[in-house]
Amino acid sequence: MKRIEFHNREPETKEIRNILDAEPSLITFIYGPINSGKTTLVNHLIGQLPDEYVPFYVNLRGRFITGYEDFLNVLFEIDEGGVIDNVSEYAQSLIKDLKILSGIPIPLNLFEQIFEKKDKSKDMFKYIERFLDEMSKKRVPVLIIDELQVIGDLKINGLLIYKLFNFFIRLTKEKHLAHVFVVTSDSLFIEQVYSEAMLSGRSRHILVDDFDYATTMDFLDKYGFSHEEKELAWEYCGGKPVYLMELIHTKISDENIEEKVHEMFEVRKSQIRMVINELRLIGDELEYKGKKIEITEERVIDALNSLLNTEYNSYEMASIEEIYLVKKNILFVDAISGVLKPQSKLDLLAVREVVGNA
Repeated sequence: MKRIEFHNREPETKEIRNILDAEPSLITFIYGPINSGKTTLVNHLIGQLPDEYVPFYVNLRGRFITGYEDFLNVLFEIDEGGVIDNVSEYAQSLIKDLKILSGIPIPLNLFEQIFEKKDKSKDMFKYIERFLDEMSKKRVPVLIIDELQVIGDLKINGLLIYKLFNFFIRLTKEKHLAHVFVVTSDSLFIEQVYSEAMLSGRSRHILVDDFDYATTMDFLDKYGFSHEEKELAWEYCGGKPVYLMELIHTKISDENIEEKVHEMFEVRKSQIRMVINELRLIGDELEYKGKKIEITEERVIDALNSLLNTEYNSYEMASIEEIYLVKKNILFVDAISGVLKPQSKLDLLAVREVVGNA
């Protein structure tokens, strides 16, 4: 099987490397449309880090987290060898051998002690800070949390996510112990984060968007696409990496690119049409800020009608129907630039055809 290589993300890569070269001072949020390559970018950078850095990568994607116990099991990488009570000595013993970890290492006995505490967050944060403090004396810790919004509604003595934000501020801006990156495809989560007063002056945001035209052409060139095939791919899929990968696999398999593109288009039209048909038949509701709001077909179509003659809209506040469409992964809201747009070129074309024929 031919391996599809990581492709040009030079502006984003340079920005993240500049952050890593400086003293930790801000929380960095990496965001963008779904399947735009955020996790791929982060994993590539992790693999390229020199030995002076030690990355801890925690991926919450697909995790069912209902309480602290679930979260702790994901956040920590449990070391079952022996009983260790001195966090400093434990961290020092690991410094030379640590590579890429899927959580913060912790001895089993200390992990069990945290489980037994009534206020688990206090002991959890205390342990992580002490561990990273020791790490920072020899190497630069890099903490990466992927899909943090998974725990956005988790409440245990208050929202866990706000406790995490306060802790991340302490690690970066106050103590300068570790770089903290939060990766997410949930644009509503980023909109909420962007408006949080507690993060003002304490965070930065990096957009990882779909490829532009030149990058898309260059990417497809490497896999023998003809000029006509490249233009067809751009016309329908734009620079969405996941769609381009699907077309590359089609090319490698000597299948017809045009047939594949039209198949992808028909599938996306069918999916969007199903969302609208379900609204017509049974309706839907959206829980927003503690209230359940009815969503109607007519008003959703009105929201989509705005895309018939433009590829994006500027906004100050998204309507409830637009928020519904964001949650359905049809629209993407960029709170940083104040832009509301389809998740992909394929979504834009599918919306235009479905709404135009509604």
